[in-house]
Amino acid sequence: MQELSWLVLGLSYVGLGLGSLPRLRMNRATIALVGSALLIGLGTLSLRQAWEAIDPTTIVFLLSMMVVNASLSYGGAFQVALVGLIRASRSPFGLLIMLVFGSGLLSAFLLNDTLALVFTPLTLQVTTVLGLNSIPYLLALAAATNLGSVATLSGNPQNILVGSFSGIGYLEFAGRMTPIAVVGLLVEVGLLWLYYPQVRSLKPFAEVPWIPLRLYPPLLRKSVVITGGLFVAFVAGIPLAESALVAAALLLITRRLKPERFLGQVDWNLLVMFSGLFILTRATRELVAGSPWGASLWPLAEGLAGSPLSLLGGVALLSNTISNVPAVLLLQPLIPQQDATAWLLLAAGSTLAGNLTLFGAVANLITVEAAAKKGYTLTFGEHLRFGLPLTMLTLGFTWLWLR
Repeated sequence: MQELSWLVLGLSYVGLGLGSLPRLRMNRATIALVGSALLIGLGTLSLRQAWEAIDPTTIVFLLSMMVVNASLSYGGAFQVALVGLIRASRSPFGLLIMLVFGSGLLSAFLLNDTLALVFTPLTLQVTTVLGLNSIPYLLALAAATNLGSVATLSGNPQNILVGSFSGIGYLEFAGRMTPIAVVGLLVEVGLLWLYYPQVRSLKPFAEVPWIPLRLYPPLLRKSVVITGGLFVAFVAGIPLAESALVAAALLLITRRLKPERFLGQVDWNLLVMFSGLFILTRATRELVAGSPWGASLWPLAEGLAGSPLSLLGGVALLSNTISNVPAVLLLQPLIPQQDATAWLLLAAGSTLAGNLTLFGAVANLITVEAAAKKGYTLTFGEHLRFGLPLTMLTLGFTWLWLR
């Protein structure tokens, strides 16, 4: 049975790395769920152990932030923000700067994948009307949402995990990580300026395109006020999950939108995947502890977290092999709770590694799929030419800054 359990676990992590399993219609969420169910069936974990392995703080925080994002999106807040950035830009280079730092700033406070999903079609629309090559601006958007999300605990799912496990405060995390995000955004602009001469132009646009907005002013005002109060609660040190849950509950009290529209914006796949990953991680520990070679393997694993450089390199490698969230869950048992630097390296490495390849982060996939629908092809090689130096430079700065 133990051999079968290892086989199930191995196939699960291969599927998580690939995003699917050959000849099967399965995504990461169903792979994690099926793998967990089979391990329970094989007796690796009891159903109670599997349930207890799921971290409620992480799940509640993610669910609540998705509701907050949905409310802001339906109210039109993201459209207003992007149109404001476009109108403030006067030239191709100005548009690049506004897009990079605007989306980076917003993704520091709101889940980055939502911003990529909302901003991508609008970016394509604007660049097409202005006669600009859309590719550098799509690269800018995808990378900026990843880089900006490094700065805070609410920026992306892996940061939420780190906050839940480490107990690091919102302000402490932001104080240490914001310089990494800012330097990363500057490096991003520099690389795009180097690779794409057309974005260097300072020639003013003849006219800024008119973009129709779909706004719901009452919902927009309510969403902005409650979201502002939520971040005040974060800064004040009120527990993140509880604060986000109350904010989400207040937003769900409405006469204007049906509950199905709010809940339809919740990424249930992500929540199922997280739950399954918690169970797979617990099963991994049980199998290692129960194997004859587990005692010899554990010191090797601890050595990975033994230095800032090995931890940063290890999480970056794992993030591009099995994806960033599974990488964080696998490595978190090796890090002492009081070692704040190690937790920050884990969060930064798992996020920055997402810029390396086209498949490294969901934001990258969102932009490439949207571009393909509009007839633009963003190839693996073109992304790697940009993503490889961006990832190496930002990881290098992170090591120097946090060690």
